[in-house]
Amino acid sequence: MLESLITSQTRLKLLLKFFLNSDTTAYLRGLEAEFKESTNAIRVELNRFEGAGLLTSNWEQNKKVYAANKQHPLFSNIHDILLKHVGIDRIIKDVISKLGKVERAWLVGEMAAGKNSKAIEIVIVGNEIDEEYLEKLLKKAEALINRKVLISTFKVEDEDSLLKKANNSLLLWKTN
Repeated sequence: MLESLITSQTRLKLLLKFFLNSDTTAYLRGLEAEFKESTNAIRVELNRFEGAGLLTSNWEQNKKVYAANKQHPLFSNIHDILLKHVGIDRIIKDVISKLGKVERAWLVGEMAAGKNSKAIEIVIVGNEIDEEYLEKLLKKAEALINRKVLISTFKVEDEDSLLKKANNSLLLWKTN
């Protein structure tokens, strides 16, 4: 759906990269290797986003490193739209919130790194999770969002060691 509104694939990749997980940073050559696109096309879009105040940048050694501007008035709106685009909002609403005593849920893997992956990897942390019900809900969620959803469950006491192993993670759900 978002592809029909944002026709530039480079622009869409940059939005996903920086606004899905706002802690992501990147520099031009790294984006070139990741996106497999010309540096010029990427530079043009980075300059547009930076000019609009959506991205910030700073120099680290000889590299200009970009990050999402979390203070921008549209930041949370863009983040929410991207969660809807990839289907994570449906997973939270239709799966995680109905599983019982879920303490936290983390997005991990490529999607947490801001890459538009065909699979969404989620780690659910809780001590009383209904695994059978999870399987039923998972199949429904995959059909709704047209993506593979990979969910791992862990006990609360194992959460710290698990997150140390994950390269990227984004908190999706937390009980109050």
